[in-house]
Amino acid sequence: MKLIHCADLHLDSQMNTHFGSEMSRIRRHELLHTFERMVDYAAESDVSGILIAGDMFDTENTTELTRNTVLSCITAHPDILFFYLKGNHDNNNFITNLNPIPENLKLFSDEWTSFSLGNVAITGIELSSHCKEDMYSSLTLEMNHFNIVMMHGQISEISGSDDGQTVILRELRNRNIDYLALGHIHTYKMEELDARGMYCYPGCLEGRGFDECGPHGFVILEIDETSHQLTTMFVPFAKRQLYTIEVDVTHCHTTQEILHQIADALLGTDCDGDSLLKIVLIGEMDVECEKDIAYLQRRFSAGYFFVKVVDETTLKIHIEDYLLEESLKGEFIRTVFNDTELSEQDKAVIIRYGLQALAGEEIQ
Repeated sequence: MKLIHCADLHLDSQMNTHFGSEMSRIRRHELLHTFERMVDYAAESDVSGILIAGDMFDTENTTELTRNTVLSCITAHPDILFFYLKGNHDNNNFITNLNPIPENLKLFSDEWTSFSLGNVAITGIELSSHCKEDMYSSLTLEMNHFNIVMMHGQISEISGSDDGQTVILRELRNRNIDYLALGHIHTYKMEELDARGMYCYPGCLEGRGFDECGPHGFVILEIDETSHQLTTMFVPFAKRQLYTIEVDVTHCHTTQEILHQIADALLGTDCDGDSLLKIVLIGEMDVECEKDIAYLQRRFSAGYFFVKVVDETTLKIHIEDYLLEESLKGEFIRTVFNDTELSEQDKAVIIRYGLQALAGEEIQ
């Protein structure tokens, strides 16, 4: 038997932290299309069921496009069972109010609910502060079944906060669990639960921001129902990958020098034209350096789907170079430098802006 374990799709996420309105709209559509592609993959690969371990949607407010697409994917594949367990982001979404509910869509609640696929039992509970008191003591699993347990939350060895969003691993050990299908963490992670089973976060299907770099996709489970043997495989499936590249520009004095330094750094990466790229400039630069971030961003945007250049460099001032300079620039730099209420970095920034203004340049 083959199953897919996915989580944290966050469909209809606004994604406006890094992107403008048009780019956000494109990425929302791509997330939705990746869900469609995953369902098609399941159909082509003889997958019996898809485990969606929470946060399928980003909020309870979903667009008509998303509602129709998700429902169409489910109803168009009656041979695939969709096991949907709500997470902390998608309570009270439109699936809650479906009438009738498609026969191949299996839902959970804040009480343990089980479904059987032959000798495979899929049991899940939606975490809340209401069910945390007896949640673990009320879990009962048959020893001779292959037991999959679905939950959505942050793992811990001890009790969590009162929000009820913590999965306490020690309470799940030696409970006949073969595979603990989790959601909530957006990076793939699989580790041993106990001598019998393992737990897994599949991560999100698509990275939404630069805190979600790296490969994203889902996990394929192949289960031998007779021997209870399990084989798993992480399947990278995202349409695009996000990368954060740090570039040390300490010895650069011009935009062109910075440009070449970035180009050299990108040569050692897997970034391609479909990538979303955040270039972070680091290091210490002279306060009088010529540095145009907007120019750099335009230059590299031509080669990638999306580029954001972030300047995190610090500025250095050689005050001795200006101590005896009899000019407006020298007087300005000495005045700022002698201000005891400013930090060294604030002084450097003010001096840089002042030098740009004195030169008639656009202040960046």
